[in-house]
Amino acid sequence: MNPVFLKPKKIGSYDEKDVIFLLKDLSNYKLEDSTENREKLVQGGQHYSETLPIEYQPPSEYVHLFWKSLNEYKQKLALYVGITAEQIYRLKGKKTVLVSLARAGTPIGILIRRYLEYRYELIVPHYSISIIRDRGIDENAIHYILQRHPGWSIQFIDGWTGKGAISKELTKACQKFKNDYGVTLDDTLAVLADPGYCSTLYGTREDFLIPSACLNSTVSGLVSRTVLNEQLVGPTDYHGAKFYQELMPVDVSNEYIQHIALEFPAVQEAVKKYNETFTQKQAATFQGMEDVKKIQAEFGIESSHFVKPGVGETTRVLLRRVPWKILMKDTNSPYVRHIIMLAEERNVEILHYPEMSYTCCGLIQPLRSQNNVDS
Repeated sequence: MNPVFLKPKKIGSYDEKDVIFLLKDLSNYKLEDSTENREKLVQGGQHYSETLPIEYQPPSEYVHLFWKSLNEYKQKLALYVGITAEQIYRLKGKKTVLVSLARAGTPIGILIRRYLEYRYELIVPHYSISIIRDRGIDENAIHYILQRHPGWSIQFIDGWTGKGAISKELTKACQKFKNDYGVTLDDTLAVLADPGYCSTLYGTREDFLIPSACLNSTVSGLVSRTVLNEQLVGPTDYHGAKFYQELMPVDVSNEYIQHIALEFPAVQEAVKKYNETFTQKQAATFQGMEDVKKIQAEFGIESSHFVKPGVGETTRVLLRRVPWKILMKDTNSPYVRHIIMLAEERNVEILHYPEMSYTCCGLIQPLRSQNNVDS
C-alpha cells in the first residue's frame, strides 16, 4: 500500500483552509444506539469505537447556557490558545504541521492555526485524525501527512486532559510507529487545559470550562466521534466518522471559532507578558491519577475507567454514558452550570466533594464486570 493515494474527501462543516479531516465518511451507515444499550455492549466487551452514541440535542435553555459561557470565557480561551500556540511556534518553528485528535482537539487545532496566522502571518497545515484507546492512532493518516510534508514537524493537539488516557495512548502509538517504520514522532500533546498534569505543553492547568465540551458535533464541524469497525473500515482506509449534515441548521462550529479568534488582539499583551516571564514548566507527573485512585477506593469502584475527572470528561459522561454520580468541588463554580443542568435532566445525584484537585468528576454506573470500556 502506498498511503499517498488515500486522498482525503471533504467531510464536515469547517472550511478546508482551517482543517482537513483524514477520515472515512460513514454517514450512510447506522452506527448509533441508545445510551443504555451501548453502555451494556461496551461494558460487556464491545469496543467503544465500533458504534456511536446518539447525538444529544440540547434544549434551548442549555444552548443559551453554551452561548453565555462562550461570551464569558472567550477572552480567557483566546489567551490560552495564544500561550499554547506561542510554545508550539518556539519549539517547532515555521515548518510545523498541526495534527489535532478528532474530535475535541479539532476546534482547538483550528484556533491555534488561526492564531499563528494572526500573530506571524504564518499559514500552517492542519489535519484532524483519529486516535482510539487500546487501538492506537490512524497510521494511514500519519503516513499521508508525512508524505505530503517531508521534513516538517508534527504537533499533536487535543482540547484538555482528564486522567491522561489519550496522552499515554499517543506515546504508545508513537513508539509503535518508530518500531514499525523507523520514524520518530514527538508524542508531546498540546492542550489548552491540563488539570491532570499529563502534558508539558499547555495553556493552563486550571480545570476550567472549555465551552466546546458542552456540545457534540454541532461545535466540532458536524463530525461524529471516530469509528474503527472492521466491517466498515479496511486496512487501507482512514478511521471512520459520520458527517451529520442534517444538523446544519443548528451548527455553531464556525461561529465558535470566530468568537474566540476575534479576541486575539485583546490578549496579545498578556500572551507577550507570559512569554517574557516563561520558565521551564512542570513535568507531566499524571498526579491527577492520585485523585482518581482515592475516589475509586472511596466509592468502591472496580475500574478507574469508570472515574472521569475534569470538567470536559464529566460533561462527556452526562452526554453519552450512563452516569452514576457527579462529584463537585464547588457547586457554585461558573464552570459547572451546564453540568448541573445536564445532571438534573438525567436525574443524576450531585455530591459535594471538595477534596480533589479537579473542579468535578463524573462516575459511570457499573452495569457488570468489564474489561473493555469507553475512553
